[in-house]
Amino acid sequence: MMTYDETLSYLFQQFPMYQKVGETAYKADLGPITSLLDQLGHPEKNLRCIHIAGTNGKGSVSHLLASALQANGYKVGLYTSPHLVDFRERIKINGSYISKEYVTNFVEEHKSDFEKVSPSFFEWSVALAFSYFAQAELDIAIIEVGMGGRLDATNVILPELSIITNIGFDHQQFLGNTLAKIATEKAGIIKPNTLVVIGETQSETTSVFKQIAQANEALIVFADQQTQTNLQTDLKGAYQSKNLQTVHVALEQLASMWNLDYDKSQEGLLNVANNTKLLGRWQLLQEAPKVIADVGHNSEGLAFNMEQLQKERQGALFVLLGFVSDKNLESLTHLFPIDATYISCEANNPRSISKKTLHNWLIKKQFNTEWIGGSIHEQLQRLMPRLTSNDTLYIGGSTFVVAEIFDFFS
Repeated sequence: MMTYDETLSYLFQQFPMYQKVGETAYKADLGPITSLLDQLGHPEKNLRCIHIAGTNGKGSVSHLLASALQANGYKVGLYTSPHLVDFRERIKINGSYISKEYVTNFVEEHKSDFEKVSPSFFEWSVALAFSYFAQAELDIAIIEVGMGGRLDATNVILPELSIITNIGFDHQQFLGNTLAKIATEKAGIIKPNTLVVIGETQSETTSVFKQIAQANEALIVFADQQTQTNLQTDLKGAYQSKNLQTVHVALEQLASMWNLDYDKSQEGLLNVANNTKLLGRWQLLQEAPKVIADVGHNSEGLAFNMEQLQKERQGALFVLLGFVSDKNLESLTHLFPIDATYISCEANNPRSISKKTLHNWLIKKQFNTEWIGGSIHEQLQRLMPRLTSNDTLYIGGSTFVVAEIFDFFS
């Protein structure tokens, strides 16, 4: 019998993982996940689900909605990706991680059959989540799309509600090079005769959503066109106002099927971090100096972050910055303030752009840069003692960068 660590090592070696190898792990095909679920007796058919897609905000919306429903007394499963520190972050019930024993036993029982299918790491984790949730007899499972929607491995469910937060330019090599094409892929989660909430009205995508909803006889609601909410949340960042509005409208739609209390929902939204253990969304890691980390990594997400950073920064501003190698630096670095000191970093991941390449790029673009060698931890060890209590440090640019810092500040 493998230990938990041996189990994860086995999975990382056997099955391609997009987090580590990038596009070679991506499969535009629902065949493998269908085969896995065939072997498991289709646990997803025993789940009541909410399906959430979008370029930005889908993780926050998933956690906000889960916390609100949890506060209303429901048993809520939550599947999200990627994880930051622990694989088990992906699969939670009322904020509690899936047990290490369940993961290990599941792999031990199914690995020989799974190897015949050669699924991706993501397909494997989706099958695990659906099996775990079905056995737990949930009231509702909130399922976040990994990438896109139409061909995402999660798109085998028949949800009671589909949510698409917004559309922006990300993963264009897979989803298309126009907002309309990307919207078409994400609208693939719209199912016949279901409710659909769209977070943001965008001129390039509205007709796409309406056409696909009409073809499926699905009721479509644009959240930003509805009465604005007074709900509040403990999640920080200006961008959460849009996510809150999306969740507000989603809860209104669900009220026809579920017994929901406004005050209990508000209580849940004020306790998202504690109820769901969400990490990496405008997370204040330290007060003096102020240290903020955020997993935003595309142009839309970073634009919101930089707007928020300008409001909250104090003293001298330092930015510890890293990206993955498939990012268009031209479309991202122009969003960052010029009056800061930049330290390029490189996460311990084969997809990361080298810190030397990023450092040279920032010099070329006339940013004030400082070279600090070593790993992210070693860079922080050298940088933090130099900051005064009034200074600000922002850490971000990549999920992988943020994933490496939590134990440093714990």
